[in-house]
Amino acid sequence: MPHRNAPLTELGRLRLARCVVEENWSLRRAADRFQVSPTTAARWAGRYRREGAAGMSDRSSRPHRSPTRTPTALERRIVKIRVIKRLGPARIAARLGLNPSTVHRVLTRYRLPRLTQLDRATGVRVRRYERDDPGDLVHVEVKKLGRIPDGGGHRIVGRAQGGRNQRATTTARKNCRAVIGYAYLHTAIDDHSRLAYTEILGDERNTPPPRSGPAPRPTSTPAASPSPGS
Repeated sequence: MPHRNAPLTELGRLRLARCVVEENWSLRRAADRFQVSPTTAARWAGRYRREGAAGMSDRSSRPHRSPTRTPTALERRIVKIRVIKRLGPARIAARLGLNPSTVHRVLTRYRLPRLTQLDRATGVRVRRYERDDPGDLVHVEVKKLGRIPDGGGHRIVGRAQGGRNQRATTTARKNCRAVIGYAYLHTAIDDHSRLAYTEILGDERNTPPPRSGPAPRPTSTPAASPSPGS
């Protein structure tokens, strides 16, 4: 596949080669017509003479020989250490006396997954899935978190001050601002879009959290007046 700035596509190469080979154009004239150099025109014309229209396609740029390539036996040692020990390129390179970039190229060549894509216990690649449409599957998770009293807890300010902060942040005070206890974060995540929504509730049963202020006074309803016939 030629890049977007290439002056010739496969069809353009074929037209250039036919102008030179079949219509006997000079290389300079064909090069000027197709806006390329005479050397490029000669290359495509020669390939057309040898291979025909099939020779106008792109070829692999991989060299025929790579004298400095890592030996196959050493590559197998790198792959074996990665599979058994599950080490990164830097640690494998330190064991074998290689450059980390060399180890990384070998792991990439063998298409080994990254360590972050493996299960730590089994070493098996984690296979993730995704539903096709939003709303097909919704994951729900509940996280239990301890509330922190106003002013900080005992781990920060000490037992004495932490106890006073806890007593000051309770429903017994008239103008309290929070409730000591636990908060339950209910999180729903859509499997397709990964859109998440989180709401704080009282417990795992979706009970609303307790009020942070004094309970409202019940309003008394007036007694029904007796009917005239009673």
